Amino acid sequence: MARYEFTEGSSSKFWEITLEGTTLTKRWGRIGTDGQEKVEEFDSKAEAKKAYEVQVREKERKGYTLAAGSESGDGGEATAESAVNPDLEAAILAKPDDVKGYLAYAEWLKGEGDPRAELILLQHSALDVPAATATAVGKKAAKFIEAHAQELLGESLAEAVSDETLKLEWHLGFIREARLGQVDYDSTADIPELLGELLAHPSARFLSRLTLGMASFDGENDYDDTLAVLAKAKPAPPLRSLFIGDFEFPDETEISWTQVGDLKALYKVYPRLQELRVRGGEIGLGKIDLPELRSFTVETGGLHQGTVKEIVKAKWPKLESLEIWFGQEGYGASGGVKDLKPLLDAEGVPALRKLGLRNSEFTDELCAALPKAKILAQLEALDLSMGTMSDAGADTLAQNDRAFSHLKSLDVTQNFLTKAGQKSVANVAKSVASGNQRTPYDEESRYAAVGE
Repeated sequence: MARYEFTEGSSSKFWEITLEGTTLTKRWGRIGTDGQEKVEEFDSKAEAKKAYEVQVREKERKGYTLAAGSESGDGGEATAESAVNPDLEAAILAKPDDVKGYLAYAEWLKGEGDPRAELILLQHSALDVPAATATAVGKKAAKFIEAHAQELLGESLAEAVSDETLKLEWHLGFIREARLGQVDYDSTADIPELLGELLAHPSARFLSRLTLGMASFDGENDYDDTLAVLAKAKPAPPLRSLFIGDFEFPDETEISWTQVGDLKALYKVYPRLQELRVRGGEIGLGKIDLPELRSFTVETGGLHQGTVKEIVKAKWPKLESLEIWFGQEGYGASGGVKDLKPLLDAEGVPALRKLGLRNSEFTDELCAALPKAKILAQLEALDLSMGTMSDAGADTLAQNDRAFSHLKSLDVTQNFLTKAGQKSVANVAKSVASGNQRTPYDEESRYAAVGE
């Protein structure tokens, strides 16, 4: 227990705080009385510890001092990495590209004895200098981060970096990019717990890009718990890019053995997202509300008809790139061209320039629908790869080549075209990729490239 007291003029007050696991207990009142008590519960130890330290510093700013004989108000660990200044953070968040905010934070952190102060100044010295100088400073910064890993990250996160469960990119003293995931079948890393610690850590306050690899090699690769942690982050980092499901299939797991889970709760928490990529099965999108999104990709072996409708009904005023993998009926794929009508009619996607309708079992039907689709006129790139396109589909594209002639690129790789089919589509767009075709056993055995 840490006890703080404030005695000035007629004021004679105490404030006590105790941290036990995820429970924070506070007691306060006039010195000599029992005072009042409040208990707060948090979702993780990291969140509880951060709340502890923030509240202690707030009392210290108000003039409270540690009472004689009281335990240190450090939450059980004297960690310089925990220094936080909400006002300076707000200034950086308001102007994330302005280095002045980071330099001001460095001055404050220096007074707190926080090693991030030196790291900010070191990485700042690598900006706007010749490449050779920047490389040399980068190597020096990497050594500094390694030498101060415990102070910059804490024990568990530093250990995760050491065994490559966690990979980080630092920018001006803070973590800008992070990839988190189990590394192999022997891994015992608790990904949701580590993610909670990362998101609650001051060093990750300005985290911009997050990639989630394998959540578990034991049984199904399930992201439900991981997404729950991501949705509860307080304060949430200003994520611009999120990739859920960065795994190799089928080497690490089959794509349809992965359960992504429900993404709806993330939209309000991360409204600044500009890039969202999801790989796996059992994907729940709900009503999508991401007004800043520029790129959306969903890679799956079986996209349900309901999810297709959720995608095409979304209003994305700034979306430039959309990639949808449909998958195989045997792995849950359902629906068809008719479900894509709002998208083909260019509803809600005024900025769309790149469209991927990939891994589909109705690619020939897409070839027939696209020449008349309103969306085609605004596109620069069209990807129909990994599907079931036959020579008949290729001929349809060729017969409507005027509709596609403005495209900078067309991708029809990994379909079922013969040499004749590849030849017929070769000049449909300015650049056409048509190699790596698959060969069916018969006309009825064509299938999307990725299912299981």
